[in-house]
Amino acid sequence: MADKTYENILIEREGGITFLWLNRPDKRNAMSPGLHADMDDALTWLATDKQTKVLVLGGKGEAWCAGQDLRLYFRGTQDNPEARHKANSDSHSWRWERLTSFPKPTIAMVHGFAFGGAFTQLCACDFAIAAEDATFGLSEVNWGIIPGGLVSWNLTDMMMPRHAMYYAVTGDTFDGKRAVEIGLVNFAVPKAKLREEATKLAEKLIKLNPNVVRYTKEAIRAVRNMDDKQARDYLKSKQDSLVRNDKEIREQHGMKQFLDEKSYRPGLGPFRKVESV
Repeated sequence: MADKTYENILIEREGGITFLWLNRPDKRNAMSPGLHADMDDALTWLATDKQTKVLVLGGKGEAWCAGQDLRLYFRGTQDNPEARHKANSDSHSWRWERLTSFPKPTIAMVHGFAFGGAFTQLCACDFAIAAEDATFGLSEVNWGIIPGGLVSWNLTDMMMPRHAMYYAVTGDTFDGKRAVEIGLVNFAVPKAKLREEATKLAEKLIKLNPNVVRYTKEAIRAVRNMDDKQARDYLKSKQDSLVRNDKEIREQHGMKQFLDEKSYRPGLGPFRKVESV
């Protein structure tokens, strides 16, 4: 089946990597109601798409995402309650439900501007790589609102509260290198190498057991809000479920290759896949 096409986003394949591009370059990929609807539909479809092993979220043109399109998102729906409700619903759905719980690894590939509401999908991705000269900013304070869409909650989850407070209250911008220092992204690279580095990370993830990756990322997200007893019980249940549902893990191929065959070192890479599995 051919890939779906959309008005506000593009889908590009590279092996098992799916590049999902915000595609409103003339608006610096500001998020319109139409873009929200497209993203919600695309992520719903790609979650079960067998070709997609890793999802990379990028932006066409000079920016990753400049936040909400204020004219279309707010002014354009102010006299149409149904349109406003749908825009709000789609905006929340694709970022807080579809992307956060996406069953395959997700990588934010950030260049240019990442402002305001763009922080939501940035934090929703499992990994983030930025261009060293990318510009991040929470400009809401400059025009009289607080960071909305649960951005404030996300910030204190991703970085130390001191950093979140400073950038949310002052509206100061910062670059990709600073984003690494405060824990917002994993690493920063020269812009010319951004796609190359995102692809390297994606290819590394593809080599791993997909069920182990999915269970691990679900566990990391879940235990952040648990006490130690809840986390212990949850993680035991999660591991038991993984063993039941994955033959490769159940038959302990990794353990056998390490202890019996001495054919791999777990600290240096994944175990060899067994073709009969």
